[in-house]
Amino acid sequence: MSPVAINGRFLTQRTTGVQRFAAEMTAALDRMAAAGACKPLRLLVPSGADASAFPHLAVERFGRLRGQAWEQAELPRRAGDSVLVSLGNTAPLLAGRRQAVVIHDAGVFDTPGSYSKAFRAWYRALHRALPRCGARLLTVSEFSRCRIAYTLRIDPGRIGVLPEGAEHILREPAETAVLARHGLEPGRFALAVGTRAAHKGLNVLSEVAATLSMEGMRLAVAGAADPGVFRNAADPSGEAVVALGRVTDAELRALYEAALCLIFPSRYEGFGLPPLEAMACGCPVLAATAGAVPEVCGDAALWFDAAGGHPRPAEALERLLREPGLAQDLRRRGLARAAGFSWHAAAERLLALLPTGSAEAGR
Repeated sequence: MSPVAINGRFLTQRTTGVQRFAAEMTAALDRMAAAGACKPLRLLVPSGADASAFPHLAVERFGRLRGQAWEQAELPRRAGDSVLVSLGNTAPLLAGRRQAVVIHDAGVFDTPGSYSKAFRAWYRALHRALPRCGARLLTVSEFSRCRIAYTLRIDPGRIGVLPEGAEHILREPAETAVLARHGLEPGRFALAVGTRAAHKGLNVLSEVAATLSMEGMRLAVAGAADPGVFRNAADPSGEAVVALGRVTDAELRALYEAALCLIFPSRYEGFGLPPLEAMACGCPVLAATAGAVPEVCGDAALWFDAAGGHPRPAEALERLLREPGLAQDLRRRGLARAAGFSWHAAAERLLALLPTGSAEAGR
């Protein structure tokens, strides 16, 4: 295989699901390099970026530019003859056929109202151009493969799939102080996790909050908005709603482990990492039958319709509250389901899907 270089721009970005994916994939590759399970890898990062989390990769800091300018102009020159791997939706057009890029979903085409006009225009143009210049496209689910192929008008066979992992959520001990800080009692609150983007569907949870309030329970909502990317939707409202804002992994683990359930009403997901994290922590999952989430959760979740049909989110919650043994069954199924996903397997899959030379890229 040709030498491999990783695009480290994600190290300069705020952490959302995409940057989480990039960091965990790079960490898995770092562990493989330490074990001698892959050839030496280069990690190319902007000047000043902190790459200390990856001690077994050959880190190269360079450049005077930042952001998209660094990625499009300086990165491809530094990558040289290496196969460049970009893990976070964007990649340099000048790298041509000697690169692979992970596009997580077709959201800028399928759910345009969730994104700012500038963000949407840039991503649409870039995603159309990358396959034309011969880049190898990768994604994280069969759902995303189909949607990306359709919107870019390319053969789905040109897009490789590497599902995500969730073991990162178990890496740190649960920080249970987050419960007391927000007045949450174990088993007496449901958890929602997501940004305030319109497609995340958090605005449909007001009825859920009302149901919880009648039971003397609360709805805790974790996640922060990024106005530079997303156009925000209304938050769920009601006295039972507790806005947590951004939380650490240790805090999120404590929330998953103590929650009655995770309620995930997203209408569009390229993968759906929070449900997988929740299952890995033994938290029952109630989710909308949308996007890639059914592909991830299989029979380990309780499903609802977030678009206004039946069952509604509150109806699924009522069933969880009233049906004996259902919560325990969902915990058991979720733990078994989550065990089938790992970042190590995803990293192995990534290396297997990379082009081995310029003649093979883009196929």
